[in-house]
Amino acid sequence: MIRRLLLVFILASCAIWGHAQKVYDFNATCLQAYQEITKLKINSGLALAEKARQQNPNNLIPLLLESYADFYTLFLNEDPKEFQQRYPRFAERISLLQEGPKSSPFYLYSLSLVKVHKAGAAIKFGKLWDAGWDFRKAYQLIKDNRKQFPGFAPNDLIYGSLQAVVGTIPKGYKWIASLFGMRGSLTEGMKIVRGFINSNDPWAKAFFNEAAFMYPYLMFYIENKKEEALVFTQQRKLDLVNNHLHAYMAANLGINNKQSEYAKNVILARNKSEEYLKTGIWDFELGFTKIYHLETQEAARYLESFLAHFKGKFYVRDAYQKLSWCYYLQGNQAKAEEVRKNILKKGATDADADKQALKDAKSGKWPNKLLLKARLLSDGGYAIDAAILLQGKTEDDFAAEEEKLEFAYRVARIYDDLNREEDAIRNYLIAIRLGEHRPEYYAARAALQIGQLYEKRGQKALAITYYQQCLDMDDHEYKDSLDQRAKSGIARCKGE
Repeated sequence: MIRRLLLVFILASCAIWGHAQKVYDFNATCLQAYQEITKLKINSGLALAEKARQQNPNNLIPLLLESYADFYTLFLNEDPKEFQQRYPRFAERISLLQEGPKSSPFYLYSLSLVKVHKAGAAIKFGKLWDAGWDFRKAYQLIKDNRKQFPGFAPNDLIYGSLQAVVGTIPKGYKWIASLFGMRGSLTEGMKIVRGFINSNDPWAKAFFNEAAFMYPYLMFYIENKKEEALVFTQQRKLDLVNNHLHAYMAANLGINNKQSEYAKNVILARNKSEEYLKTGIWDFELGFTKIYHLETQEAARYLESFLAHFKGKFYVRDAYQKLSWCYYLQGNQAKAEEVRKNILKKGATDADADKQALKDAKSGKWPNKLLLKARLLSDGGYAIDAAILLQGKTEDDFAAEEEKLEFAYRVARIYDDLNREEDAIRNYLIAIRLGEHRPEYYAARAALQIGQLYEKRGQKALAITYYQQCLDMDDHEYKDSLDQRAKSGIARCKGE
């Protein structure tokens, strides 16, 4: 009798122990949830994640899926109340994920990815020190996971991306990499990511939504392959209507590549269903596409809508600056001045565009209207319209030194966009001569552009010379972002 009771006890204990074992089971339900979340259909994705949890309460993958949902929500909307509620969850999930079996490739992978999510959210809310530590830990975790599970494809997307980004950190943030002992390589990192993108591995195909969002950004900003980044969306036939994450990426890169019409069409054609994450980024980007075509009334409407609903701080000053320009160009100086006051007291200065907006507002000066119109048209991809606007003008038509400098730079950018490279280089050199010791960004950007032109021609030594000249210019606007791009250029030319 006693032996029988002991046997029953042992069997019951084994059953309880077996039931309590945590697992990483990225099953069909979890994969469906992942697909929904990475389309920004957050609520339906979370419902599926909960379904997966109910199917197996010991499955830890739903925690990873919920981390994605919190990250995208915080990163895109920057709502402080949401941050107070959601940010602590990252640490809670990390603790729970550590209960999983270390024999699974998803053990370190999941911990690394949640650390990346936590760091990305922290950056948006000014917690740079915390973000630095989390990025370092994520980097080490994924590095270790590659050693333990070299055939686990998902490692490559995270590790390769971190390698590429760390390898091009600008001088202003270099302390982060050196302090945390991170060393990267642009060339090696991009090779790894590209391998993942083109892989037939089942996991690479499963995680394609995420990869197809990250890869174009890396190509655009790290490799300076701007056209290729946007071509990628067409070649891979990304669904820019029903996947809002991909639509945002395509529109955002379109705006930054002077393709405002394309960006506008992507935004307007997206699926307007209430199923998707509600975010003000669409109004923000539509406002830019409109002001770049000098449609100032439409631009003002979208920018005002963004500013009325957005709870975050990134690009708020930039948005107010563009809104003030709308009224300034309409001739409504009183309204322009009223809007400009908001630049002095709202938003943050983490982004270079916000720093610039604040500096301009503090100066009390307003830009030359002709040059401002030429700038906006040029930035929007309307180079011919910008050229017509400046036709017949010379340096002598502008009294202030900064206006002479800007004129030379604007003409150079327009020639550059029209593929008149020698004319562009000649005017870029004038901009460098006039502005290399001034606080405006024109000279540094001119050096960067010349470097890119020579790099495209295969004249890498000459390209490095101009990239270095860009890096050597101090105390100018957009220093961090221009340095990062110049450093990326040097790394590309050297094959690092």
